[in-house]
Amino acid sequence: MSFQEDNSLDSAEQNPDSSLRENHPEKISSSAPAEAPIPTGLSGDLARVPSIPYAQRPDVPEDLRITWSWVHFICLVLFSVLALVIVQTILTIHYAPHEQLSAKELQQFLLGIPQFVVLTTVALFGAVFLFFYVTLSVLPGQPFWSTLGWRKLHPSKSPFYPRAWIFVVLGAILSVVVWLVGSQVHTPDDMPVEALMKTRTGFLLMMGMAVVVAPLVEETLFRGYLYPLLVRLVSGSAAHFGAAPARATRAGVASSIVATGVLFGLLHGGQLSWTWGIVSLLILVGIIFTYVRARTGTVVASFLMHLGYNSFIAILSLFQMPPPGNLPPH
Repeated sequence: MSFQEDNSLDSAEQNPDSSLRENHPEKISSSAPAEAPIPTGLSGDLARVPSIPYAQRPDVPEDLRITWSWVHFICLVLFSVLALVIVQTILTIHYAPHEQLSAKELQQFLLGIPQFVVLTTVALFGAVFLFFYVTLSVLPGQPFWSTLGWRKLHPSKSPFYPRAWIFVVLGAILSVVVWLVGSQVHTPDDMPVEALMKTRTGFLLMMGMAVVVAPLVEETLFRGYLYPLLVRLVSGSAAHFGAAPARATRAGVASSIVATGVLFGLLHGGQLSWTWGIVSLLILVGIIFTYVRARTGTVVASFLMHLGYNSFIAILSLFQMPPPGNLPPH
């Protein structure tokens, strides 16, 4: 007897009405009750219900229901590396000196030019935003900003709603704390970020990028894109090992807040000559920003806090450096 035959026999034994319908259809009244529908609720037979897409799952908070996964992230990394190579090649041709230099000397020379660093960073950020816009907005037909976590502050999630300016103040307070603690950390004299600010042009470009560009791009990248992706990956792994959906999501949120903060701090390590005292402080800052984003459910809150943080850091820098008017122009 074949496997299909076994199943047919078992089905007939377990459901005699079904066998009766097949062998004696004339004995079945047209008024006989229909078979019960397949259950679709949480208490039903989930094995028989199609899996729900992650972006529509009710156990996932609304601000974390994303459509992208690790495959999209890998494509983003590859696209960013390609864009960086193209941009740096073009700018190297423009800014390279006429004399012959070794590869290391050329790199040090270029990284000492504020225009080269700022243009490379801005172009790379622009490429990342283009990738997001095409893959997450234009092609899927979704709104761009809300897809990446830019939602209005909600009164039930933000204790300061609608006083958005308080997040700016909190960011400024955090910058003072970090500045006071960081002043006790010994830093090398040749940190790249300080070398770029030794001229008037470099100072103005770096301050402009820190206040205008960095909060927008970094919050979109870290808190809008990367944080919910990490939550999805971690919670999915936890659920795979048997954790309940709610517990898996909580584990994903907690661990992803820390992981996103660590990646945020490490991103700035090269600019700080890997001075681990300062890098550790930036990791803590990144964790706080991500916590605020998770607590409020929107990137707007962490952006405002980041804006206040960077703006006040720029003001504090004026007290540590000569006024821009006293710096050499180039």
